[in-house]
Amino acid sequence: MLPHENTTRLISLDMELSSRPKHRGIDGPRNLSAAGGLHPKQLPTQPMDRVSWLMLVSLSVLWGGSFFFTEIALVDLPPLTLVLCRVSIATMVLWWVVLLRDIAIPRDPKFWAGVAVMGGLNNLIPFCLIVWSQTQITSSLAAILNATTPLFNLLIAHITTDTEKLTLRKTIGVLIGFGGVIVIFGLPTSGNTMGLLAPGAVLLAAFTYGCAGVFGRRFASTPPILTAAGMTSASSLMLLPLSVIIDLPWHLPVPTTSTILAVLGFATLSTALAYILYFAILKRAGASNLLLVTFLIPVSAILLGVGFLGEVLLAQHMIGMAVIGFGLLVIDGRILSRPKPAQPVTPTK
Repeated sequence: MLPHENTTRLISLDMELSSRPKHRGIDGPRNLSAAGGLHPKQLPTQPMDRVSWLMLVSLSVLWGGSFFFTEIALVDLPPLTLVLCRVSIATMVLWWVVLLRDIAIPRDPKFWAGVAVMGGLNNLIPFCLIVWSQTQITSSLAAILNATTPLFNLLIAHITTDTEKLTLRKTIGVLIGFGGVIVIFGLPTSGNTMGLLAPGAVLLAAFTYGCAGVFGRRFASTPPILTAAGMTSASSLMLLPLSVIIDLPWHLPVPTTSTILAVLGFATLSTALAYILYFAILKRAGASNLLLVTFLIPVSAILLGVGFLGEVLLAQHMIGMAVIGFGLLVIDGRILSRPKPAQPVTPTK
């Protein structure tokens, strides 16, 4: 639901870097800053130490917790108002971080127009779709379906770019991943169309995340935290009139303490803090290791949903999740990848 939609694109760049010969004074291609504004030296995969694992698990709990917080807050708040609360509170936290780091704020209208598009693709549309879907399906199932984001990212990048075409291995991984979706729902029939609306909304959200991942490369030279603050600001401004017109929030009952705490956790922990932690892990461990969070998010969401909300998952949901995870592992290259030929060792005198 957050920056993880860009992880697959970063992985392809990461692999490209590792396959190129290193030259003295150069740690890889000069244009790797396209991966979210990171310095080239920050992109290659690093060994996962205990701190990196702790950060990765923490991030999965934060993002998995967003589905948990949503389920609690939906008791009192309608979807649009809930999403507005999430992005507006997160906006205040992120801008505080931007000012604290003394990051220069661009004045170019093209930058803010691009940020507005990103706010729609990366926040407004997917957040609203996923939150609405959770009024119909469990948080655990929503988290499982959201794990298809890298699959859509690869397909969209293949269609819209000349540099990120699908390889045979990635194609196999994508097919396996979508096979997992079929396992979850079965083949569509005329009698279960309405039951597919909510799950379809999550898949549509994953698609918009994939679009955002491709569109977001234009922010290569922008500090990621600034882009995040701009996105949440734009989505807040777009959501405000929608919430006022559709939800009529002044007619809503006063939210309970649990709803208020869920909204605060939703905004500060699962959005603002998650953005900051995401980019810290990317810098520390690299994009390939960061993809592991895609496998951990549904696990965290399921543990929270089943353990605290009393949700029940069917066997086909668990099997489908495993198939999707296997497809992502194939895409990542941890499975079915060709072993690298051994490099000859030049004897030294």
